[in-house]
Amino acid sequence: MIRHPAYAVEPWQVRETYLDRAVLARSESLFALSNGHLGLRGNLDEGDPHALPGTYLNSFYELRPLPYAEGGYGYPESGQTIVNVTNGKVIRLLVDDEPFDVREGLLRRHERVLDLRAGVLRREVEWETAAGRAVRVRSTRLVSLAQRSVAAIEYEVEPLDAPVRVIVQSELVANEAQRGPLKDPRVSAVLRAPLVAKLNRAGDTGALLAHKTRESRLRLAVAMEHLVEGPPGLRCATEAEPDLARTTVVCRLAPGQRLRLVKFLAYGWSGRRSLPALRDQVEAAIEGARFEGWEGLLAAQRSLLDTFWDGADVEVEGDAEVQQAVRFALFHLFQAGACLRGEPIAAKGLTGPGYDGHVFWDTERFVVPALTYVHPAAAAEVLRWRRATLDLARERAQMLGWSGAAFPWRTIRGQECSGYWPAGTAAMHIAADIADAVVRYAGATGDEMFERDAGLALLVETARLWASFGHHDRNGEFHLDGVTGPDEYTALADDNVYTNLMARRNLIAAADAAARLPERARALGAGAEEITAWRTAAGAMSIPYDDKLGVHPQARRFTLLREWDFTATRPGEYPLMLHFPYLDLYRSQVVKQADLVLAMHWCGDAFTAEDKARNFAYYERRTVRDSSLSACAQAVLAAEVGHLELAHDYIGEAVLTDLDDLHRNTSEGLHIAALAGGWLSLVAGLGGMRDHGGVLSFAPRLPSRIGRLAFSLLWHGRRLHVEVRPAEAVYSLRNGGGEIELWHHGEPVVLTAGAPVRLPIPAAVPLTAEPVQPPGRRPARRRDLIKE
Repeated sequence: MIRHPAYAVEPWQVRETYLDRAVLARSESLFALSNGHLGLRGNLDEGDPHALPGTYLNSFYELRPLPYAEGGYGYPESGQTIVNVTNGKVIRLLVDDEPFDVREGLLRRHERVLDLRAGVLRREVEWETAAGRAVRVRSTRLVSLAQRSVAAIEYEVEPLDAPVRVIVQSELVANEAQRGPLKDPRVSAVLRAPLVAKLNRAGDTGALLAHKTRESRLRLAVAMEHLVEGPPGLRCATEAEPDLARTTVVCRLAPGQRLRLVKFLAYGWSGRRSLPALRDQVEAAIEGARFEGWEGLLAAQRSLLDTFWDGADVEVEGDAEVQQAVRFALFHLFQAGACLRGEPIAAKGLTGPGYDGHVFWDTERFVVPALTYVHPAAAAEVLRWRRATLDLARERAQMLGWSGAAFPWRTIRGQECSGYWPAGTAAMHIAADIADAVVRYAGATGDEMFERDAGLALLVETARLWASFGHHDRNGEFHLDGVTGPDEYTALADDNVYTNLMARRNLIAAADAAARLPERARALGAGAEEITAWRTAAGAMSIPYDDKLGVHPQARRFTLLREWDFTATRPGEYPLMLHFPYLDLYRSQVVKQADLVLAMHWCGDAFTAEDKARNFAYYERRTVRDSSLSACAQAVLAAEVGHLELAHDYIGEAVLTDLDDLHRNTSEGLHIAALAGGWLSLVAGLGGMRDHGGVLSFAPRLPSRIGRLAFSLLWHGRRLHVEVRPAEAVYSLRNGGGEIELWHHGEPVVLTAGAPVRLPIPAAVPLTAEPVQPPGRRPARRRDLIKE
């Protein structure tokens, strides 16, 4: 998209200078607005044309059956799919009885701007009817970051050269028709009319619709209200029926006059509260929005984003596309967590229906760590949601014959929804990903209350899982067999290194936390004998190593598998999972996404510098990046082992995942974890930021085309600012008293407020030649793409 001629590269906005309907589905995702509770896809105001209409509420879902040709013990019986709820975005316009449609008449001008500082989507259109009447339409849309139930739209119409009669129809629409299913596991199932009407009513300038899902029995209420300004003689009326409510405004406009409409929307849902209670809730939210007014909502939006950008902005000098893209990524990351109340962040956030709106391991592995350092309150809410689903995870573990908690591979409410068990049930590393996110959040924030109330329980129950699932062999070594690591092209393997290292950290972290909080640990039934068993298992954890090759196999015997024939694989056959049997993938040395490389990032203290260099070179030759989660991890390790130009290439791919639609499925929603990974690729990659054992360290280095990198992060409530130039790094403490201890390229640094520290950056000395990638899978070279 960013290379599409309609899109401009600008530092603080994504601007579409004309409308290309061929990329409408992608633009709907890019221009999506949300606050973590409510999400609106960037559909055109008038509703048509559209690719995927979408309005979503966090965790509002419908149940659907999961059919199996042959069932099996422990297979989930039903899935959960996010519901496209009542659409309040629709504002239709008729000019002298001709409906405004970008496919009809003459579209003189069409521009949309996603403003990353104001938090709004602006649109300006000049359109001429078939009869030659021209109007200008301006709209501004927001999803409130301050009032979680509220969205609002300002809509203005003015004639350009002659008087016109204008009719505006502002609607609430339920059970919109959806696109049919596609043969791709990354897209959504299609639910036909999942909402059952329960209540509708109309007032003078607003209306309310209430529905209930058929199977999940969740209740939903949506209200709209309007402020209307126009010339004398203006008329306004509202009507409502079960799946449609409409406020109609009619007036005549002469040149110089305008019709202005402000539409307030409020959404509420619950699985427990009654419809009358939800009705009252959304009506109260409407009144709250009217009290603040349009200007008040805009001001609150800007104020919250000003605060966020002051502490989270990443500045990149020398690559304008990466600069725009990382701010785009941070904006959507902030939106995804802005108004969470013990809710998750799904793989697509609230920007589209991809993956059925499910939450995966992506959240704790990529999203929560990024949020921990730029918006820790949101990270805490996601982890509290995991704590709230702990009983369901315990039930799942018990069903499978294990102790502790087996968290679902994909879910909305907390039950397992993956019907593909080799990648689902066997991908047990999700338990350790959650535990690692708990440890990093607690360590970076010092939030003792969180650790006591939520963190310890998560650590204890995940440790129990590993202790019961794994086994000691006759030599005392501890093994985790039959698991699937992050690389889903290698399933049901023994001793996956990523899983084993993460499980080892999980076991040690649980034991340490139990020692810090003995009374809470006893309340969870964790006694001295069990805690000792955790430490014993961690100390005996098997970490395979191939002595002949001098590398770590991704899983035991991985380096003995046959090599994949990349020369016989055509460019159109990626992603491989859509063109080859999984069995062929499982028995080959072909890697979907960073796995062992990911382990070297998050468990880097378990590898030597020489290990990292050799491992990275080995797996570069075999990794095809059929996942959006790979490039960011490869960027981080490429930078660490000294291949800075390659790191820059992977950074470009990571941050441009959606803006360039690199995986050809941005239409289904943005890749929230990849957006978080874009931040990680810069901060942990070029910034060299690591947080092992609560010790903060940096090893910054820049590639040739980037002249300056600056970023901030929160550490124990204090804002640390890092500025990197080719020859030196400057560390400063922007707020808070006391000291921060950190490391710079292996040397200790003590930082105090008001006393920046300048330190030289040693030159990179790669230990291997620049690695090669599978034929046709090399990332695009940034040095060839950057315009002078």
